[in-house]
Amino acid sequence: MSRASINIQDMTVELSAAIRKKVLPELGRAEARVHAGTAIGGDVTFAIDEVAEDFLVGYLEDQGANVAMYSEDRGLLKFGEPEHILIVDPVDGTRPAAAGLEGAMVSIAVAELKEKPTMGDVVFGCLREIKSGALFTAVRNGGVTITAPGGEAAPVNLSENTELNRLFWTIGFRGRPARALIETLGDLVDRSSVDGAVFDLGSATFSITRILTGQLDAYVDIGPRMIDEVPETKRLFEEVGKGAVLNNSPHDLAAAGLIAREAGIFFADGCGRPLDSRLLLGSGAEYQMSCIAAANAELAAQVVAAVDAGIGRLKDKFGKAF
Repeated sequence: MSRASINIQDMTVELSAAIRKKVLPELGRAEARVHAGTAIGGDVTFAIDEVAEDFLVGYLEDQGANVAMYSEDRGLLKFGEPEHILIVDPVDGTRPAAAGLEGAMVSIAVAELKEKPTMGDVVFGCLREIKSGALFTAVRNGGVTITAPGGEAAPVNLSENTELNRLFWTIGFRGRPARALIETLGDLVDRSSVDGAVFDLGSATFSITRILTGQLDAYVDIGPRMIDEVPETKRLFEEVGKGAVLNNSPHDLAAAGLIAREAGIFFADGCGRPLDSRLLLGSGAEYQMSCIAAANAELAAQVVAAVDAGIGRLKDKFGKAF
């Protein structure tokens, strides 16, 4: 491994710790919920996001970093003479963070700077829990490291569950039209709601890392697939999103995707296809991607089949003028 790659990894980990230190006092404060504007992708920017984004830019300037960065609120910025780009979501899980809950993380992915980097170009991923400080990192083809809040190493602990009725899973819900989403996933929700459990944790990265810890079996977010296969639902997304379509963008999944794959987690789009070719730098609807992550391939195949059936029901109910 080159010295340059070691340096960018160290800088990324240090940056995640610095952002956490800045944001931690804001968790749960009423002021954190103030609406500060609208991000490039159309989502609400809360005051806690603005604090984190301002700090992020100032930190990279003060460090004299030779790096580019992309975030939803600031877009693409370059510092010095960059060879790498950081894809940063300084508060993934803004709403849990504003409420003072655990489900919020600093998310930073590193890729070589090129004209059109993709998810498959991510070489390092870093996720840090804001409330606890726990750290998840991965090097492409180099495995995963989990560091507990006390600094000790923690193991990857993937669930061996392969039964949908015993599924412990989380769903991407914010900004998605509830009736259409439940039409698609309702059977899976009902099947697992007694013997298993379904949650909305408000953060893709926190949800996916719970699969690494063994707390959850799967994460399912299918908004873009719903729009792709039943275009009539787009206006429902726009109604909920106040004119914008709000699904996961690359900055939500770039670091988590590498960490998941290096941990042996099934990680794909809502049809079960790889996400490696998807572009990294963008937040609009055309860049958004569905995601299914599962602890093992057998379980993933059943989840994908359940989503396929749900899309069929969605077409029957919403796939016409309404």
